[in-house]
Amino acid sequence: MQEQQAGVEVVKRGESAPSPSLRVLDVMALTVGIVLGAGIFKAPSLVAAQSASGEAMLLTWLLGGVASLVGALCYAELASAWPHPGGDYHYLYRALGKGPAFLFAWARLTVIPTGSIALLAFVFGDYATQLFPLGPYSSPVYAAMLVVGLTAVNIAGIRQGTRTQNLLTALEVLGVGAVVIVGLLFTPALVPAEAAPAPAASSGTAWGLAMVFVLLTYGGWNEVAYLSSEVRGSRRTIAWSLLASIGLVTALYLLVNVAYLRGLGLEGMARSEAVAADLMQRAVGSGGALVLSVIIAISALTSANATVLTGARTHYAFGRDSVLFNGLGQWHAKSNGPSRALLVQGAISLALVGLGTLTRQGFETMVEYTAPVFWLFFLLTGVSLMVLRVREPDAPRPFRVPLYPLTPLLFIGICAYVLYSSLAFTGLGALAGLAVLGTGGVLLAVEAVRTRRGSQGASPKATSSPRLQRTKEAT
Repeated sequence: MQEQQAGVEVVKRGESAPSPSLRVLDVMALTVGIVLGAGIFKAPSLVAAQSASGEAMLLTWLLGGVASLVGALCYAELASAWPHPGGDYHYLYRALGKGPAFLFAWARLTVIPTGSIALLAFVFGDYATQLFPLGPYSSPVYAAMLVVGLTAVNIAGIRQGTRTQNLLTALEVLGVGAVVIVGLLFTPALVPAEAAPAPAASSGTAWGLAMVFVLLTYGGWNEVAYLSSEVRGSRRTIAWSLLASIGLVTALYLLVNVAYLRGLGLEGMARSEAVAADLMQRAVGSGGALVLSVIIAISALTSANATVLTGARTHYAFGRDSVLFNGLGQWHAKSNGPSRALLVQGAISLALVGLGTLTRQGFETMVEYTAPVFWLFFLLTGVSLMVLRVREPDAPRPFRVPLYPLTPLLFIGICAYVLYSSLAFTGLGALAGLAVLGTGGVLLAVEAVRTRRGSQGASPKATSSPRLQRTKEAT
């Protein structure tokens, strides 16, 4: 046996496994590319509708950045101490055991990244159709092409995936920067009648719902944890890459919202169905809509590629532990990636694209579907950090959360509040997401039976379980 860099996953001799191949630039491009997604062209109007003033709206976006930074500090400790392709899955497995980790992996397979890929594919299809329509089913055709194309690129190899991501992220940042410059420098100032404030909404419900949309737009920075075992350099590299990325995204989000506010006013933002398009229309005329379509298509493509690349890492780690899903746990040496996991992820995303073609409910419904499940496991990851501080106090931690235990407690509190908000202020979509998660409980019971039978038969699979390895290390 040989041990991986992670120091926890035991790999059989001759097996392929993740190896350090990513630079700091690659990590930052992936993080920024995931977070700086198409949501910034949709969510600001929804947040403005729940805000009593422009200042309150900007404060909400700033608090979203602070909340993300608090979470990033917690993830920086976990990722630097236990770099592993499973990310959250591995931390949950190590701290809380197989049950929560299995349910999280099931949610990753069916709800969180696959749903995000399908949503981003449709956003890409909608805006690509404005440029080059392909007929009555143009948007779904573009969406399916995106899923197939990006899956193929990432199956080809980690370098192909990251080079594509670096280029797309650079174009995305330039595009968002163009919106900021147009909004701040070239949009005519609003006259007082145009700048009339939006009606104030009830504080509790409105602010809670606004934070759900804001934190969804900031979401995705935790995906970098799934690449932690593939990063070159010291283990602190992943921590500083993550924190720098969050700082950059927060600055860009604030600038974009200042540009929207200056160009449209709070009421104009709240009433807009396409806030960035309306800003460009007001600033540079109808040609702005064409430019914006290109920017948003690139943004959706960027986030989708990063989600494809990172999402499959969880499926790979899950497959190495699971009896039911062990086919996912193979690493392809030539491409340095989890090819089977990428194929399965692509197939599920394509199925969701097919479903979306029949029953598309829009941006808000996708938020409802993913948010409760996402924030539930975010909360449990924060708990895992504190559990591992107690269970494994002597484990090397190249990066430690400052102000412990206040910082992780604050992160857990934020997650609990947004989890409550995502359940209290949303509709049937939330129930659908939780129902899919519930089916994972049935599969967990089947997994337990199969694992018990396998252990009685001395299954070789059991020798590579991270949980067994965790128990040995803990003692």
